[in-house]
Amino acid sequence: MAKSWKEKFFSIKNFEIKTIQKNFWGHVAGSKMLIPTPLIIQEYINHIESGKISEVKIMRNDLAIEYGADFTCPMTTGIFLRIVAEYNYENLSKKGTEISPFWRIIDPNSRLSDRLSFDKKIIINKRNEEIQC
Repeated sequence: MAKSWKEKFFSIKNFEIKTIQKNFWGHVAGSKMLIPTPLIIQEYINHIESGKISEVKIMRNDLAIEYGADFTCPMTTGIFLRIVAEYNYENLSKKGTEISPFWRIIDPNSRLSDRLSFDKKIIINKRNEEIQC
């Protein structure tokens, strides 16, 4: 049976910093790569101010600096960002549940938004709601 988004969110508890052995995503062998966790990504998103929008590339760079790595793995970041979005989307309808504002970092025109289980109009609507407040 497939894991729920909640199970996926909480299943990865520790970040890793790996020294890559061969060139990877434009980084040379010997570079230190951060593999974050969904919680680390969610905490980053939670610090984006209401009405502001950030970019995944900026988040990856900021996290690498914060954790003392040369770069953050783009592949796991994308996977974990989707887990954060899906998990928090499930909590949108639960009253009294605080959610992470994933719409502040996921571009509604990105490939990631095309992979989400929910309509990307949620991202657009949430962004518009914040702008109007």
